[in-house]
Amino acid sequence: MVQEQDGDESAEHAARPKRADARRNQKTLLDAAAAAFVASGVEAPVRDIAARAGVGTATIYRHFPTRADLIIGVYRHQVESCAEAGPALLVSSPTPYAALGGWIDLFVDFLVTKHGLAAVLQSDNAGFETLHAYFLDRLVPVCAQLLDAATASGEIRSDLSALELMRGVGNLCIGAENDPRYDVRRLVELLVAGLRRQD
Repeated sequence: MVQEQDGDESAEHAARPKRADARRNQKTLLDAAAAAFVASGVEAPVRDIAARAGVGTATIYRHFPTRADLIIGVYRHQVESCAEAGPALLVSSPTPYAALGGWIDLFVDFLVTKHGLAAVLQSDNAGFETLHAYFLDRLVPVCAQLLDAATASGEIRSDLSALELMRGVGNLCIGAENDPRYDVRRLVELLVAGLRRQD
């Protein structure tokens, strides 16, 4: 009986690296798809995405049977990356204000990609309906945590909510992907600099 348990445990241990590998492979695919979407739009050929990821097209179709599945996967992956970055930046940055600035930078990266997906995300596909709520549920609390930390440290004013800041940044990002003369990062930097306490 003990031997059976050991065998079960061995099988379980052998399976764990595969799951970790599968997660890494999926992350590689999603990063490659996001880069392809930024460069060529959401209709980027699957073979181009596969080439960026260093896999065959069959691998992409195994993970994401339809283009809608791939778009949703990219969106959710980018939201999760942005959400996970907030607490990490609070730990690694010299000040909470620096952490906030670093996170807003990542948020801009996400929004520029997201605007490239906007037409598709506004379609009638049922899988897209819950994405905006998911976006708010995951990212507003992270932004609020960063704002609260920067407020508590005395670096920024306290009269702006996370949702207001995110909407302001989002509005500045509109059209950035279509006009190379429009420097969205400079304007977002001015917005974030405006949060500084003046007294």
